[in-house]
Amino acid sequence: MPDYPQPPEWVLAALREGLVIPAHPLALTAARKLDERRQGALTRYYHAAGVGGLAVGVHTTQFAIRDPKHGLLRPVLELASATVRKCQGRLVMIAGICGGTDQAIREAQLARELGYHAGLLSLAALQKASDAALIEHCRRIAQEIPLFGFYLHPAAGGRMLSHSFWRRFVEIPNVVAIKIAAFNRYQTIDVVRAVAEAGRAGEIALYTGNDDAIVIDLLTEYSFGDTCLRIVGGLLGHWACWTQKAVELLAECKRARRGKSIPASMLTLAAQVTDCNAALFDATNNYAGCVPGIEEVLRRQGLLEGAWCLDADETLSLGQAEEITRVWRAYPHLNDDAFVAEHLALWLNA
Repeated sequence: MPDYPQPPEWVLAALREGLVIPAHPLALTAARKLDERRQGALTRYYHAAGVGGLAVGVHTTQFAIRDPKHGLLRPVLELASATVRKCQGRLVMIAGICGGTDQAIREAQLARELGYHAGLLSLAALQKASDAALIEHCRRIAQEIPLFGFYLHPAAGGRMLSHSFWRRFVEIPNVVAIKIAAFNRYQTIDVVRAVAEAGRAGEIALYTGNDDAIVIDLLTEYSFGDTCLRIVGGLLGHWACWTQKAVELLAECKRARRGKSIPASMLTLAAQVTDCNAALFDATNNYAGCVPGIEEVLRRQGLLEGAWCLDADETLSLGQAEEITRVWRAYPHLNDDAFVAEHLALWLNA
């Protein structure tokens, strides 16, 4: 029987409790080279904001870091891990894993070597693979590193994944969590139901990546017969900015779901967060500006020098900057400008 490595018990406990896990952006200079100073400052910002984990080498970090002409995968993973250690932080570290089986194995081995606890496994490169082929791929990667499953929205390069796929996926012994980013209620339930049916409701932690329904996901209890389970936290690009407020938001959702009923004000808040996300993620243009949208917020706060991507054609969409300004003004309680301003110099000069 294959050996499936498990993360430390504290990692499992933390994931099941529910964490804010930002999808770490990439800080670049105007020449589109890694800006190590600001990359480290971002990591220090997240740590200071009170997050429970970091996801590095994922969509928000830009998949192009893997391109040999950039060669940034190892440097970016190493820098995040080293910065967290210097912060004396105990964060759950998640590394993005992409590509076909050979590439994914190499990335999983690199992540394990650098001390990452789990791999967020993208299946985007296997668009035409059968369920059986997908499961074999996942099992191969799971023999290298514990898995954080990933239902990636097709607009971001993902693919449709059936309930039967998820039902088999959750039987892999070291699947520790799943990020649901399908942006679809039916497909979200497919994943949740698969975990319930497999009897792993108390083991596999469910995380929202549904940027159109963040708060609703965090408030909803799912019930399948005698089995009840929740989406306990979020692994989100949306939470890569205004992160201190994201930590407060998750705590507020946890308090609300411990009560006898959900306050109506939480539904209003849910709509406000979704409106913000529409601007940041450029929903109007099918998410074309989702990465530079997050970077633009961080630029305005001073954490980044510019909203630059490795692909020079990946920029804010027409009108997106104005939309970001609109939601910033409309929902001042959702930004953490004061927190960033107070500590920015320390993070940049540490």
